[in-house]
Amino acid sequence: MSMANDHIIELKDITKTYPDGFTAVSDFNLYVRKGEFITFLGPSGCGKTTTLRMIAGFELPTSGEILLNGRNISDLPPYERPINTVFQRYALFPHMNVYENIAFGLRQKKLAEDVITKKVKRVLELVDLEGFERRAVTTLSGGQQQRIAIARAVVNEPEILLLDEPLGALDLKMRKEMQLELKEMHDRLGITFIYVTHDQEEALTMSDTIVVMSEGRIQQIGKPEDIYNEPKNAFVADFIGDSNIFNGIMTGHLKARFCGGEFDCVDDVEKGTHITAVVRPEDVIITPWEEGTIRGRVTSVIFKGIHYEITVMSGKNEMVIQSVRAPKTGDLIGMKVDPDNIHIMIAEDNTNYFTADINADFRLEFNGKLLDTSVTKIIPGSRRREDGTLMDAAGDVIDPQRTRIIVAIRPEDITMTDQVEEGLVGGYISNLIYKGDHYSYVIRTDLEQDFIVDDEYLWNMDDHVGLLMPIEKMAFRLKK
Repeated sequence: MSMANDHIIELKDITKTYPDGFTAVSDFNLYVRKGEFITFLGPSGCGKTTTLRMIAGFELPTSGEILLNGRNISDLPPYERPINTVFQRYALFPHMNVYENIAFGLRQKKLAEDVITKKVKRVLELVDLEGFERRAVTTLSGGQQQRIAIARAVVNEPEILLLDEPLGALDLKMRKEMQLELKEMHDRLGITFIYVTHDQEEALTMSDTIVVMSEGRIQQIGKPEDIYNEPKNAFVADFIGDSNIFNGIMTGHLKARFCGGEFDCVDDVEKGTHITAVVRPEDVIITPWEEGTIRGRVTSVIFKGIHYEITVMSGKNEMVIQSVRAPKTGDLIGMKVDPDNIHIMIAEDNTNYFTADINADFRLEFNGKLLDTSVTKIIPGSRRREDGTLMDAAGDVIDPQRTRIIVAIRPEDITMTDQVEEGLVGGYISNLIYKGDHYSYVIRTDLEQDFIVDDEYLWNMDDHVGLLMPIEKMAFRLKK
């Protein structure tokens, strides 16, 4: 266990809420060790850049503390923090040559010219661009400009270097080269790197530690191998690498049923527990039909260079396999998975809860729309008196102004429609995960509330949808 005195940065209970009510980062707790290469990884809009900007001082947290070497720096301006940032758009000065771009920060500090020359020369060697001092930055390639941007940040000898999607503007080949160069540069410099990316391969290649984020919250922190092999939840499993994700149940000691078959596994979870099983495509073994734990028909085979990607329908479940040998489309095959290649997670309770109001007629309303029921129908023992007041089973008066109804509905009981106004509430699809025989969607609504919906059909990210919720599928309880 690490001693706290090697923590260069600590973020304690950080929340960032904007004036319009949008919370970009919520309840964020993290420490970063000196010399560590730590990566914030997640989809667009998950809060990773906002977190980086708060560390840099460009944004201030709404609540919580940012500690640098144990000192609270939450209110310090950026120029008083020993931290430099490299952005995706390198922000080099086009009218200055390479030397002047790198020397700019040193001149601001009013250092002697011979000291500046020595420092610039050293960082140019570090980024492998010695001899480029007099070149115009506009004549450099994307990769070279990237290195100059890093040199300009590093020459100020910051304790921490922040990198916000710094390779995003490069082509694929150059990005892969720069990933390795950045990792080597980090090892040579020995300073702390905090890196932001949505590229999982980038994070797995370079990082000592990965922080996976979704919708402003940390989903998992760990070494690249642990994040890949032991995802904490379905979001992490789906986001890091390719995954087959199935709903299932534990049928016995070290036995799990999912995707239509019973598998031996190594996770000791109590019999009868509902689980989510994760199987990586490269871990599925193709067998003759009769030898498979499960069986299916090959629906597609795509050559991906180093392997084939094979899709198999097994009943209503879809299994994706990566293999160097390829069956033909239409073939009937068996499939097996070794026990230690099955990752079992206890299923998350995805029940949706929302609060309905009671109107003057003792009927329920949500989002300005009437639910087709009344309080007396859904609260056991409740009744209307002759004077019009409503009583609960204990004989106490139910005051509509001070009483709410908590409504619960399962994801599989909600239907999405593209006729947004027909839904009880509308929103857009902010996330989706494929779970073998259906998709699990997150719908972000205008009510600052997300709904989870299961649907066998594929909708697109950012589609605007209405949510149809049948009254007979809802469960209700009184909240006074």
